[in-house]
This record gives sequence, structure tokens and C-alpha cells, in this order.
Amino acid sequence: MYIQAPPPTSGFFGLGVVNYDRFLNAVNAPADPRSVERYLHWDKLRRLEPPHGLTSEEWWWRIKVIERQPGMRVLPLMDKDGNSFKYGLPDQLLRSLHHVDQHCAGEVAMDEVVTSEGGARQRYLVNSLMEEAIRSSQLEGATTSRREAKELLRTGRAPKDRSEQMILNNYRGLQFMREEMGDELNPESVLELHRILTEGTLDYPDSAGRLQRPDDQRVAVYDRDGGRRLHIPPPADELPERLKRLCAFANEGDGSEVFVHPVIRAILLHFGLAYDHPFEDGNGRTARILFFWSMRSSGYWMAEYLSISTILRKAPAQYGRAFLETETDDGDTTYFLIHQLQVIEQAIVQMRQYLERKTREIHETEALLRGTDGFNRRQLELLTHAIRHPDASYSFTGHAASHRVTHETARADLLSLAQRGLLTRRQVGREYSFEVPDDLPERLRESGR
Repeated sequence: MYIQAPPPTSGFFGLGVVNYDRFLNAVNAPADPRSVERYLHWDKLRRLEPPHGLTSEEWWWRIKVIERQPGMRVLPLMDKDGNSFKYGLPDQLLRSLHHVDQHCAGEVAMDEVVTSEGGARQRYLVNSLMEEAIRSSQLEGATTSRREAKELLRTGRAPKDRSEQMILNNYRGLQFMREEMGDELNPESVLELHRILTEGTLDYPDSAGRLQRPDDQRVAVYDRDGGRRLHIPPPADELPERLKRLCAFANEGDGSEVFVHPVIRAILLHFGLAYDHPFEDGNGRTARILFFWSMRSSGYWMAEYLSISTILRKAPAQYGRAFLETETDDGDTTYFLIHQLQVIEQAIVQMRQYLERKTREIHETEALLRGTDGFNRRQLELLTHAIRHPDASYSFTGHAASHRVTHETARADLLSLAQRGLLTRRQVGREYSFEVPDDLPERLRESGR
């Protein structure tokens, strides 16, 4: 991947009379719709026909100096040369932010099957965490198939190889993010997250959970296809201080002097960790989980259902290009923000389609149950409950108490459902526990045909 760096804009026109006329022409030229609607990098802009009366270089100068620089916001994060990263707020970015606000925070208009705190919502969340764990690991080189990976995570068996270990680690990392990282980010929790993500997968095991040191061979980012070195991260001796600064930025809330939109902050936390590349391996996985942590900490609860790695895996070159556009254009992170917001929007669409499909399946199955005469009233009530609470379990004693029937009647009800494949029987000590199979709606539809 090659991106041509923009021409310098300082002193571009010089002081001559002819150049001064060109300068006035560029200043007074109307904004071109192409540069207003899209946040063009020089590498793309140079391939377009410039507006009438301007050269490509003059058009770029006008965009940078007249249209973008006045609205730039400076960040407390710096590149390896000590220059501050910054970002703008073009309409393209603001529209995406509004869309994410609508669909990831507050009272989202979804069926109560999904938004309630019951088992169905928990099952959807577990599935989403699994999906992100699998796709994020595949993005970093894991070769295990999705089917095998889900079987690994559902059964809890030991991983067979490095790829499966990566997936299991990623799932554990997501759980650690949800349950133990809290609302304040600190270097220790970032290091522990990295240790969880890379345990048993590194060429040098002692690199898990620690920053690279000055005596380590410093990692760099290379083009996957051509082997070209794309990014040289900051020196290792700067990493401890840079991580502290990144954590401080992550913890700045609404009370800070300069407001940064929470979604922008989450994306920039991802960017900052990936830019610093402080670990031997696992930088991308760590960065993406920090994004989820930041979104969750800021109240964007539906972000937990998103799998951004599913989208990134489909077009990894665009992900890398967004980094390079930022690095080659004076640390302007707007390119990366726009790309990541587009990824989030696509993930939202996929998430809503999935949840709507599952909700529709539940309602259709409930309607099917109401119209069948193959179950008694108690069994119908249990199956309806099981559809909406797929993590529930049932026992002879509990079923008898719930419906005020004898132990023998409860036993007959549950054993009949197990024999038909609608419950899974498992022995726990001297008792039996009846659990809900993952594909109960599908089994019910098959039994009703």
C-alpha cells in the first residue's frame, strides 16, 4: 500500500505579484462540492480534475488552509516527533456521530425481548462477544473456522492450537473488559488485558502483559502484500509515559476543559494504542477492546452487541489506509475517525438485522406454540419461558412447585419434552437439570411441521 504525502502548504504562494494573484484566486474560489461532501486526502484529490482556475496543488492548499485549519481541534496525544494529533468536525463525521448516538445509547427502540435484562438479551450478548472474539482473532491471523471457534467457546474445551488459543484469549479479554476493568483506565489494566489476549500465543512468552523495552527489537507495521514498512512507532523508552498519557485522555469526562464527544474519544483511544504499537504482538486486539471499554463506560450499551472486527476483516486495506492518511497529513485523525464511524454504522445495521431476525423468530415460535395441541398447558408455559430465557434450567421439583402439581406429573412433563429434543437433560448429583438447547426455536418449528 502506497499513499503519496500531501505537498507542503506553508509558503506555498511566495511573495511575487503573479503568485499573489494566484493566492487571491485560491482564497476567493468557491468551495468545491467534492471536497465538502468527502474528506479527501491528497492521494485521492490529486487524481481528480481540479476546480476551474486552480491547479491540484492550489486546490489542496485552499482545502487545508481555508476550509479545514480554522475548525481543527488539538488533542493531548502526540506523534513520535512531538506534534499534536488533531481532528476536524466535517458534516460527514457529524452525520455519522448522530447515527451512532441514535442507535447505541439511551432508550433504543427495540423489542423488549432484546432490551429486557432476561436471558434472551444475555444470550444475544454472549453470541456477540463470541463473534467479536472470533473475527478479531481472524483479523490478526487466526485460521480457525467460525464453526470450530464457536464450538470451542461453547463447550469450554482446551484449545488445540495457537489459532484457537487466540480466540479463547480474545473472548476472555472481552469478559475482563466487561467485568473487571471498571470505569477508570490505568496502565496496569491495559497490561493485564494484553496478558490475557496473548497468553500462550507469543514467540517470546515473557512479552505477554508488558511494554516493549529499549533492548527489544522494536516492532513496526508492514504491508501484508508487498512487505513495505508502513509505520515506525515511537521508541520503546517513551512507551510508559505515552501509555499514561493515553489513559489520562481516556479518563477525561464531560468535566474536562475541552469537550471530546465520547464516540470520538473511544475511536481515538483505539487509534492511540495502535499508533504507539507498544507490544510485541496483539496491538490491534488490545486497541479494539479498549474501544469497546470506552464506549461501554460512556453509556453506549448497544455497542456491546457490535462486532467491528467482522466489518474490518472484509476490507483490511481500508483500515490501514485510514492510519496512513492520518500519519501523512500532519496527524489529522479525521480520516481515521470517519473510517471507524462508517465501520460502526455498518456493524449497527448488521446487529439490528440480527436482533430483529431473532426477535421475529421468537414471536413466530410463540404463535406456533399457541396454535398447537401437542403440549399441555404447563409445557406450553415452560417452552414460552424457555424461548425468552434461553439460559434458564428446569427441575422436577421447580416445575412441580411452579404449577402446583405432583412430582410425578412434573417428571412426566419434563421427560416428555426431553424425549422430543426440546430440552436437554443433564444429571447434577442425584438430580436432573433440564436446559434449553441453543436452537430451540428451530426445533419447535420442525416439530410443528
